[in-house]
Amino acid sequence: MLSVTPIPAFGDNYIWLLRQDTSTEVCVVDPGDAAPVIEFLEREGLSLSTVLITHHHQDHTGGLPDLIQRYAPRVIGPANPRIDGIDEAVADGDELRVMGRLFEVHEVPGHTLDHIAYFTAGIPPLLFCGDSLFSAGCGRLFEGTPEQMHASLTRLAALPDDTLVFAAHEYTLANLRFAMAADPHNPDVTQAMEECQRARELDRPTLPSTLGREKRINPFLRCADAGVRQAASSHGDTDSDQATFATLRAWKDHF
Repeated sequence: MLSVTPIPAFGDNYIWLLRQDTSTEVCVVDPGDAAPVIEFLEREGLSLSTVLITHHHQDHTGGLPDLIQRYAPRVIGPANPRIDGIDEAVADGDELRVMGRLFEVHEVPGHTLDHIAYFTAGIPPLLFCGDSLFSAGCGRLFEGTPEQMHASLTRLAALPDDTLVFAAHEYTLANLRFAMAADPHNPDVTQAMEECQRARELDRPTLPSTLGREKRINPFLRCADAGVRQAASSHGDTDSDQATFATLRAWKDHF
């Protein structure tokens, strides 16, 4: 059976570790810092065989040099020369086998232009989406356009509702505070806030979420909802789903 474990880094990053219970070889996703990964592997007697990278930002790639030197893993990621250490570049529609599971690559530009996500079907389906989709939020648009990000999130939202969403940051409470303003009459947002506050008080991750849950609580996936459009209308154009998304993203940037 495949298990997924969070390795905290930098205060609010998660480096996700994938492991089959019959093997000591593991995969990590977006190791921005090598030290907590090495500490975990040494403590558990594990060996790093594979690294998945979603995009080029340093807090997702910074640990690569030390991990490559120590473990010589297979490193998979987008075809971007700004990422030093990729030895298997992948693009939209590619498939790869990692930890016994077949993963599909989805290009999801918006946060960055090179951003990809990794999805594997099964029981349950798993999505490693980096900084594209967060619980109750989405990534800032550092390189892409609102239209690109809206299309990327629409694509991810079309995956099965029981898909477990492994985002790369513990941003959920801040995102839910915005969701309460952007979707003020949504009882699912209120309930999610209560649940996530309890989790954080116990120092537990709020992730993974599920896509079904995100469709209920994430305003960026609810641009067609009348309540979301009404709340956003005082901040900009809400004449279409794309326009509503752009207004929400700009509002969130200064929230």
